[in-house]
Amino acid sequence: QVQLVESGGGLVHVGGALSLSCVVSGFSVSSTGMGWFRQAPGKTFEAVACMTGDGHVYCEDSIRGRCMMSRDGAKNMVFLEITKVTEEDTAGYFCGTGPDLGPCGAGYSKDYWGKGTVVSVSS
Repeated sequence: QVQLVESGGGLVHVGGALSLSCVVSGFSVSSTGMGWFRQAPGKTFEAVACMTGDGHVYCEDSIRGRCMMSRDGAKNMVFLEITKVTEEDTAGYFCGTGPDLGPCGAGYSKDYWGKGTVVSVSS
């Protein structure tokens, strides 16, 4: 059974960093493309970063230079870190996979998402 569970959300101060984790079961993140997405209040769902099955990372233009995505095959987890956060980074963050991960190509054969974790950035 495929399951994705995010954690690490909470309150972050402007200029700090957010660090999120996603535990995956049902397939191996070491060989499957994965993505992080977010939805800010009143805004549409947007991609944040993705990683190909062979480990290449792409970050969206809005956070390029502040974004790091990584994975731990032994723990079957993926991670997202965004540094120098602003209030614009306030959102619900979701990890997911599916047949279309944009610049990362195909991930898992079906779409799967976690329930998300909320990050609030304040001054």
